[in-house]
Amino acid sequence: MITIKRGTLEAILLAARNTFPNEFIALLSSKHGKKVIDEYVLLPSIYGKSFSSIRLDLMPHDENIRGSVHSHPSRFAMPSNADLRAFKAMGETHLIVASPFSLETVRAFDKAGKSIEMEVIE
Repeated sequence: MITIKRGTLEAILLAARNTFPNEFIALLSSKHGKKVIDEYVLLPSIYGKSFSSIRLDLMPHDENIRGSVHSHPSRFAMPSNADLRAFKAMGETHLIVASPFSLETVRAFDKAGKSIEMEVIE
C-alpha cells in the first residue's frame, strides 16, 4: 500500500494538467524517513506526447525517495512495457495519473507493475 498526502497528490495532478498534452514525470519522496509520500522531486526531464524521460543520473542519493509518478495523457493508467522497465530503476512504489488528472484517475503500482492500494490522507 502507498500512503500519500492529499496536498502532494493535488500538486502532482496540477503538474500533470499543466504539462498536458505531454506526459509529466517526477520522483516521490517522504521527508525524514516517514512512510507517507509528502513531496515530489523534479529532475531535468523530457516531456513528450507519448513518453517522458527523467535524468536518473541526476537522481539524488536520498533514502527518502520512494518511487516515481508520471502521467498518461490518455484515460488509461496502466503501465506500459517501458513503464515497467523504469519502475525497476526508480524505487518501490509508482503512480500513474491519467487524463483528466483527478483523484479518481490515479493508480498505484509496485516496482513489478502489480496494482497496489493507495490511501490519501490529509
